[in-house]
Amino acid sequence: MPVPGRGTSRAGRSEPADRDQVLAAARRARGASRALATAPRGVKDAALRAMAERLRASVGPVLEANAEDLAAGVEAGLSYGLLDRLRLTADRVAGMAAALDTLTALPDPVGEVVRGSVLPNGAQLTQLRVPLGVVAIVYEARPNVTVDAAGIALKSGNAVLLRGSASARSTNVVLAGLLRDGVAAAGLPADLVQLVPGTDRASVQHLVTARGLVDVVVPRGGAGLIRSVVETSTVPVIETGVGNCHVYVDASADVAMAVDILVNSKARRPSVCNAAETVLVHRDVAEPFLAAALPALHRAGVTVHADPAVAELAGRLGAAGVVPAEDADWDTEYLSLDLAAAVVPDLDAAVAHIDRHGTGHTEAIVTGTLEAAAAFTARVDAAAVMVNASTAFTDGGEFGLGAEIGISTQKLHARGPMGLAELTSTKWVLTGTGQIRGAS
Repeated sequence: MPVPGRGTSRAGRSEPADRDQVLAAARRARGASRALATAPRGVKDAALRAMAERLRASVGPVLEANAEDLAAGVEAGLSYGLLDRLRLTADRVAGMAAALDTLTALPDPVGEVVRGSVLPNGAQLTQLRVPLGVVAIVYEARPNVTVDAAGIALKSGNAVLLRGSASARSTNVVLAGLLRDGVAAAGLPADLVQLVPGTDRASVQHLVTARGLVDVVVPRGGAGLIRSVVETSTVPVIETGVGNCHVYVDASADVAMAVDILVNSKARRPSVCNAAETVLVHRDVAEPFLAAALPALHRAGVTVHADPAVAELAGRLGAAGVVPAEDADWDTEYLSLDLAAAVVPDLDAAVAHIDRHGTGHTEAIVTGTLEAAAAFTARVDAAAVMVNASTAFTDGGEFGLGAEIGISTQKLHARGPMGLAELTSTKWVLTGTGQIRGAS
């Protein structure tokens, strides 16, 4: 199978694109979305299967392109977190293909009846799910987003415009070419999946101001990227926030369970947004918990940024890998093997700390009482709350959504992992038998 040619972009090197080029891509997406809006589920699922087949058949070329991007990223001094997000392996490519397979098994949201009723005048009122239309994704590194976004958009009846970063351009060019081939093989327009021309900042501005051609923009990346899109877009934005996630260890927590949950939340994959960045420990369990947790974190390579109470206990315990915390640590999404740690007097103080420093992404409590679990769940303002479980579970695949476009931390339309339903809107249909409305 021929593999599309690679891009020549390198980390830190941008490719300019003028507004006409970006708008032309958006117009092609708009036209393609109309063809997809009425496509039956069987056609969409066939396209997803073809996309997955082409990924599996081209692992070598994908990894070769990814190696070029990684080498350029190292040369450009990309951070550990960005390099890890950028890196693909054979297993990760297989996982991307498997996510497309999972989407084929999920119900088609388009046409689903959300609610309905018969009005007093006898007319039938129905609210149906319909596609958004053209969805633009602006994201940093993470070439897996290219595949996940294309798959979810297609299954939910939307065209997708992919604006990845220059650091992943070579990988994204190969991936998008394979996905477009799969879409075309199922008889659908290849322009349902497009890379946005250009990798300079201007191309993002052209995209997020293409009101009337693009229906929604979803930014995925660091705080700077998200803030820039939110503040400059004239297209509606579904905001995916950064993940300053906390694990609170309650006085009644099982220490061994709490250590396992914390280490998994922090060290499983520290570069992703659902990784824990702060642990808060009830003072009544602080010494036994830290006696077990600090060595476990050190073995996992984690540096603990400790408040005075944690630092004092660490000194008495002779724990390694502990440094004093600074004020900025409580607001930092490290995306690395670093963890802030503090002792709190009670659950109220833990919730107050999260209110001040959290980003509304994922918060976890480890507790042995239903009362503490219920209080924490009710009071913490977050898209996802974990009770006696790792923050790593905030993920579209883990939630049974097949994959995700991103994790929304806003409160309008979509919140938490965004799957198929979150990429739809609704349409009201009223069916009558000649009813007319009287004067009022």
